[in-house]
Amino acid sequence: MSAVRVVALVSGHVQGVGYRWSVRQAATARGLTGSATNLPDGRVEVVLEGPADDVRAVLAEVTGASAPGSVSGVETREETVQAVSGFTVG
Repeated sequence: MSAVRVVALVSGHVQGVGYRWSVRQAATARGLTGSATNLPDGRVEVVLEGPADDVRAVLAEVTGASAPGSVSGVETREETVQAVSGFTVG
């Protein structure tokens, strides 16, 4: 299965509630790489790379009702895979 890279800008009450660490845990459990970074405007940028099915599953998990805080919106875009290693939280 080919790898994909998805960037999601997640809005709502997602800073200061353990959201980024939850994303990291879900992503690494499926072997994905990427990052979760707080943005100055209150959103979190989530970058996920790996098999498309796993990326979709993690996105659904971290933007659904069980995500920490309260997600009110998600903007996603696909980018060229950059073959990053590991998962960073910033």
